[in-house]
Amino acid sequence: MRGSRSQYQKSLRQIQQQTNLEVLGRKARKKRRLLVPQFKIRWLHLFTLILGIELVIPSPTRATDWPQWLGANRDGVWRETYILRKFPPGGPKILWRQPIHEGYSGPSVAEGKLYVMDRQRARDADGQPVRSSRKGIPGTERVLCLDTKDGRLIWKDEYDCPYKVSYPSGPRTTPLVHQGRVYTLGAMGDLRVLDAETGKIIWSKNVAQEFQVDAPVWGYAAHPLIDGNLLYCLVGGEGSAVVAFNKDTGKQVWKALTTQEVGYSPPMIYEVGGQRQLIIWLSETINSLDPATGKVYWTQAYPANGSPQRPAVNIVTPRRHDDLLFISTYYHGPMMLKLDKDKPAATVLWKGKSNDPEKPDGLHILMAPPLFQDGCIYGVGANGELRCLEAQTGKMLWETYAATCGEKTDCANAFLIPQGSQIVICNDQGDLILAHLDPKGYQEIDRTHILKPDHKARGRQVVWSHPAFAQRCLFARNDEEIVCVSMAAQ
Repeated sequence: MRGSRSQYQKSLRQIQQQTNLEVLGRKARKKRRLLVPQFKIRWLHLFTLILGIELVIPSPTRATDWPQWLGANRDGVWRETYILRKFPPGGPKILWRQPIHEGYSGPSVAEGKLYVMDRQRARDADGQPVRSSRKGIPGTERVLCLDTKDGRLIWKDEYDCPYKVSYPSGPRTTPLVHQGRVYTLGAMGDLRVLDAETGKIIWSKNVAQEFQVDAPVWGYAAHPLIDGNLLYCLVGGEGSAVVAFNKDTGKQVWKALTTQEVGYSPPMIYEVGGQRQLIIWLSETINSLDPATGKVYWTQAYPANGSPQRPAVNIVTPRRHDDLLFISTYYHGPMMLKLDKDKPAATVLWKGKSNDPEKPDGLHILMAPPLFQDGCIYGVGANGELRCLEAQTGKMLWETYAATCGEKTDCANAFLIPQGSQIVICNDQGDLILAHLDPKGYQEIDRTHILKPDHKARGRQVVWSHPAFAQRCLFARNDEEIVCVSMAAQ
């Protein structure tokens, strides 16, 4: 009896345990049904947060190229992160230096290779420069391809090129790297397309000879532009101030505009008024064209009376911000255009009143592209003055000579490159500056010296070549060497 009672109690406990488990199971399943959507929502939030962090904070190993004039987007902005905010003791590390010949051509960087142009003057048996003749100053132009890791020469393309230009110190334009090809334009009009890996010529022509024109006074200096299948170049001549070539074959697709001097300002494409507009600035006018056909949308005289000082010095890259488009020259100063937001059209918002670079009104810029920021435009004037103007009115807010030569100096120059919250400044004395610019003033953060100014111009020794910024490095050259400077923050 006692055994039967014990067995009964044991069986009862098992039934209760089983019942409790079933109840707990039902509760757990119900809870899971309630929790699963919440779990999914919380996981989605976590995934989104992680993705957001990845988008906001790029990987330290991520880098960008600088494959043409003013970089990948042709806007002069350095978009890499983890860049020095102050230089280490002794300055940033120089990774390598390699010899180079004279030239104004800036470097471009793509796929681990650097491309740059220079000129080698012909010399006699005694090593002296060969005298010029009716054919020009003897010498060769070169396109160099270097390894960005150590500066090692990978290949070079060299061709005979007598010079008949003022300031005959080498090519002017920055090589354009696009889809495995390198597009170069020499000072006398040699347009060459090379295989980026081997340097093998794909096609070439001399635009001055093909269109029966003389090279500009200071040589061809307007950096070529590629858009889709078209390669745009300033050429000159009747109806051929600008020519669009097929980038793969070199065949002319269209030509447009006539000018007394073709000028040196590069072609640019901006989308405004519902239309993509090809901006071509010539010696007397600034123009907007249909990039596909060359049809003229609008034309604005510059200077306003249409009578520029000659030789004309329209060198600055036209800079656009929203519906504003800015140009400036050494002699005639600034002009701000307001672009129509509904159709391709432009009107003068304001312009400078002085034609005297010694008495500038606003910004009389020689060559370096200005910068739009904080509702202002910043640029270096004819005598080295870094100025800040209100973009909408042209009113000057401040000026300083600290970024250039420290005092008023004819044709002093500096390139302004936005990088994050700071501005990287490379002046014509070979100085590298980190600074902050805002409507209140210029604040210098740090400065170092990276290149010897070795090119004589306007009675001074200068560096007039625009640098490239890629792989968290600065690549810059003078007439003797090209250097790679590490700008990577630890």
